[in-house]
Formats: sequence, structure tokens, C-alpha cells
Amino acid sequence: MLVAITGTPGTGKSTTCAVLSSRGYTVIDLDDLARHEGLIVGRDAVRGTDEVDVEALRGRIRVPTKIAFLKSHYSHLMDVNLALVLRCRPSVLRVRLEARGWPAEKVRENVEAEAIDVITQEAVGRLPFVYEVDTTDLTVERTADAVLAILQGKTEGHEPGSVDWSSEVLSWY
Repeated sequence: MLVAITGTPGTGKSTTCAVLSSRGYTVIDLDDLARHEGLIVGRDAVRGTDEVDVEALRGRIRVPTKIAFLKSHYSHLMDVNLALVLRCRPSVLRVRLEARGWPAEKVRENVEAEAIDVITQEAVGRLPFVYEVDTTDLTVERTADAVLAILQGKTEGHEPGSVDWSSEVLSWY
């Protein structure tokens, strides 16, 4: 089973996957795999990000275990069995991304993407099983627990659309 751990940058993918890995689960960092396989096809200088050949990357994923987590903000674009979209309240996400020293434009782009559910919408558009986890107030351990609970079928309250930032977004105007 391949599980996408996806979400806007800053929502907790890396820290959650580190906990899952420490618990013995296989985690594949798609950015690392893309670099290793020579699938970085360019650089977006404006955004300060690598451009990955997602199509080619799909064919390079090899999983030696029954369950593996694919980590990346684009892991929901891989051929996975289900996607878990980590979400974070936009005002909190802004603080997290600013703490990384990101330029204001990049912070704004990612906060807006989170606010309008870009990744959830992409995932729902291509995958039959998509769930959301609001990481805003969860510890990384509790986020990992929520991920594993969803895999055990405890999906109530994690359906697409269960995380809604519309009231916060409306307060911006």
C-alpha cells in the first residue's frame, strides 16, 4: 500500500514522516528520490524551488514493504492507494513559513494555497481515497497517530472538506 503524505509546505509532512519512520514505517522522500534519480529538470528561480519530472518519478518508486509513505507536497500526484493531506490554519502556517526565512511572496502563495484547499482539491480530483488531518494544534506524535488511525479505518471527521478555513479567510477582507 502506498500512502501519500501531502500538504502545503509547513503543514508537518517532514516531522510527521520522521515520527512514522522512527516507529518502523518505510518513508520515501520524493524530493530525495527525484535528486537521486536525476529527475530534477529545472529550477524555478522566482519560487526558489526545483522542478521535478513527476511523470518519470512515478515509474521510479520501488517499495520493499507492504506499507510505505511517500512524502512531498506533490506525493498525491503519484500512483498511491490513498492520500493524507496535512492541513494547518493559514495564520499559523504564515508564522511557520516566515520562521523559515522564506520571501514574503512565497509565504503568501503557500498560505493562499492552503486557504483555498489547493492540494486537497488536486488529490480528490485524481484519487478515490483522500483524507485530511488538521495539524494546527496537534503535536507531531498525535499527527502520526491520526495518520495511522485513518489507515486503520478511523476516517470519520477526516473526509475531504472537513478542514475549512473559510471563516479565517473571510476575516482577511
